[in-house]
Amino acid sequence: MSNTTTRMQNDADKVRQAGSQAGAAVQDAAHAAGQKAQDLAHSATEKVKDAAQQAGQKAQELAHNAGDKVKDAAHQAGQKAEDATASLGGTLRSAAEKVRSGSPHEGMFGRASDAVAGALDHSGQYLQDKNLTGMADDLTELIRRNPIPAVVLGVGLGFLIGRTLRS
Repeated sequence: MSNTTTRMQNDADKVRQAGSQAGAAVQDAAHAAGQKAQDLAHSATEKVKDAAQQAGQKAQELAHNAGDKVKDAAHQAGQKAEDATASLGGTLRSAAEKVRSGSPHEGMFGRASDAVAGALDHSGQYLQDKNLTGMADDLTELIRRNPIPAVVLGVGLGFLIGRTLRS
């Protein structure tokens, strides 16, 4: 029996040794799998960061392009308004010439038509020379020199517009 016992002990030792080796192999495999998962997670994180950075850059480019398009549209609208103002000035000057050529040159009607024609011509010249930008600068300067009448005028206009809209 001692032979059998010894054999059983040897077999048990072999089983324990195989179990230990299997446990170590499982631990090594688990460690390798954990390392691989960690590497994959790091790689995925880097890819997500890169994608987010590229998306942010693309959004900035789109916003910049949209801003440029808005500036261009505003510039074009301003240019059209300037051109329309100059055209109106030309129209006023043509009207002044028509008033001068079609009205009497003497007497009370002659003086009145000459005054109207002069005012139209002067207004047309002003619009052609100044355009909207110059007119806005002149208006700002006028308000700066006469603040109280400008406030009174603004209140009066506001009151009239309010009554008109209320009706």
